[in-house]
Parts: sequence; C-alpha cells; structure tokens
Amino acid sequence: MDYVKAFLVGGVLCVIGQLLIDRTKLTPARILVSYVIGGIVLSGLGLYKPLAEWAGAGATIPLTGFGHTLATGVREAVAEKGLLGAFTGGVKAAAAGITASVIFGYLFALVCKPKAK
Repeated sequence: MDYVKAFLVGGVLCVIGQLLIDRTKLTPARILVSYVIGGIVLSGLGLYKPLAEWAGAGATIPLTGFGHTLATGVREAVAEKGLLGAFTGGVKAAAAGITASVIFGYLFALVCKPKAK
C-alpha cells in the first residue's frame, strides 16, 4: 500500500506541474521554484509533514520535499543557534542531496560527453 500512496501523491504533483506547463505561460524554471517555495510554505504551516509521513517517497522526493527539507532544517537550526540558524539550517539539512546532485551530474557529464549546440 505504501507504493500506491507514493505513486498517487507523486503522480498528482507531476500532473499539477504538467498542467501548469500546458495551461499557463510559466516557464519550467518558475514552476520548479514554485514547487520548492510551496514545500516551504506547506511545511511552515505544518501541513507537509503529515503528507510526507503518509505518502513517503511520493512526497519527499519531488521538489516540494526539497522545500520541506529546507524549512525543517531552518526550524531546527533556529531552535539551536538562534538567528544564525536561519542562514545555515536549510543548507545543512539538504547538504547530502545537494552534494549527490553535484557529484552525479559531474560523473554523467564525464560519461556522456555533452556537446555544445
């Protein structure tokens, strides 16, 4: 049942993104940023954590999950370090994902040998 929940929530997030691409003049980059900000806002309102617990990877893997990770990291760091935590908490919480993205992107660039257009 966990797979079904993850598929449904992740699928709904993808459908919303596709509808925004098809029906609005928003660029994909703006939609992606909106997803991150949406995850931050929903996390700040306390709505994203229950969704992430219920849907698992369907809610934590998309960009809304990245926003939730940033917001959670900031909240915890502010509780520990005060105002300085607002600047360091999000990056510290998301450091593993950011590092993996950079490393895998570099490795794929070496393997695939991208060419200029």
